[in-house]
Amino acid sequence: MAQETGTAADRAYATLRAAIIEGELAPGSSLAEVDQATRLGMSRTPVREAFARLIDDGLATERGPRTLVVSSIDADDVTALFDLRRALDEQAARLAACRASPDQRERFRTLAERFDIVTAASLADDDAGRHGYYALVAEFDDSIDHALGRSPHLAAALERVRTHLARVRRLAHDDDARLVASASEHGAIASAIADGDAERAAHATHLHLHNALTSIHAHLAQSENADRRTRETP
Repeated sequence: MAQETGTAADRAYATLRAAIIEGELAPGSSLAEVDQATRLGMSRTPVREAFARLIDDGLATERGPRTLVVSSIDADDVTALFDLRRALDEQAARLAACRASPDQRERFRTLAERFDIVTAASLADDDAGRHGYYALVAEFDDSIDHALGRSPHLAAALERVRTHLARVRRLAHDDDARLVASASEHGAIASAIADGDAERAAHATHLHLHNALTSIHAHLAQSENADRRTRETP
């Protein structure tokens, strides 16, 4: 749930954004002003403002006059997202390795150590949504952003891409084996940045993105096949 801070529109936006990213509001779900205003316990005006921000984020789509739905994500959308991620994330890792201060390098070294101890057993101790693991990934992303200090536009572009990536993770139904592998890949990136090795950081990022895309496509294909079998079952 969103924290009770900011304006009513801010709270509506934060709550609806989280619901979309977490999958509570699935792709194709209708977003009606009256329904959401009632659910959120506020007037329609801040909800309308929140809807406009969701459309700008690409999280909601207008299907006609007064008809708004949660945006869909298919395999082609995922591929396009990762095309952009490669350009942004690899350059971000490269710049972070070059620009990180001594304190920031130490933070990346600590992050690498924390990623290295992620195992199937440690994930089993996390909650069902693996929020502890994703909090660690968020720390890594935040460290990248701070190391990019002189590139605010790159950091802003990364934040937008991460929003959609979070949705894709939920839709692809993460499995723990992939999360353990992903932790190792994040650790390799963090270690390279800590060492100031720009090209190794970029290469480790490229490898991580390749593996992540392959896994997500596999999960989406499995879900599509399962849905097809369900529809065909008499």
